[in-house]
Amino acid sequence: MFVITADQIDSRTTPDRVGPARTDLNDRYRDRLALAADRNAGDELQILTADAGTALEIVLELTRTDAWSVGLGVGAVRRPLPDDVREATGDAFFAARLGVDRAKRKLTRFAIGVLAGSRSAVATSDAEALVDLLLALRQRRSAAGWELYDLLRSGLPQSDAATELAISQPAVSSRARAANLRIEADAEPALCRLLESLDREASTSEEDR
Repeated sequence: MFVITADQIDSRTTPDRVGPARTDLNDRYRDRLALAADRNAGDELQILTADAGTALEIVLELTRTDAWSVGLGVGAVRRPLPDDVREATGDAFFAARLGVDRAKRKLTRFAIGVLAGSRSAVATSDAEALVDLLLALRQRRSAAGWELYDLLRSGLPQSDAATELAISQPAVSSRARAANLRIEADAEPALCRLLESLDREASTSEEDR
């Protein structure tokens, strides 16, 4: 299982982002979440999913701006699940807490938590390093690059995106290259497989304890 704990940055001096983010994530991902995303500890957001792709998508969405520090926990969750994610517990939740605390000290504002003595510590470190590379690429993306990213992410073909942006198809291709959109598209499935492998390894380690 994958737990995301996201802490709002500068929550004392900025408008509340937890409520709008909770509503947006539940609207878009509800069928892919094990429990509805909810507020935790005032300025935190907590999310639980069994799907690596969903976990990665949400991490990428939350780290797109400088609004959140994001921790990801991978591993077991106590069963049966409660009705509210705030009542859920397990190693993945503890790991997510460690992750978000460390994320606050990183430039990417992201970390994967590792419990003491975990046999998957090396694999976790490898996965975090590769996600960090992708996040660093995204942090360098221009507003024009994000505009094209959003159009293509919505399912619009590149030719239609050119029409929408009132630019030529060669200009769209050039903008996509500058924004590293192909690199990101190729990296995401690989990162999902890595997170799935980490989940299996973490679960196996927990069963052996």
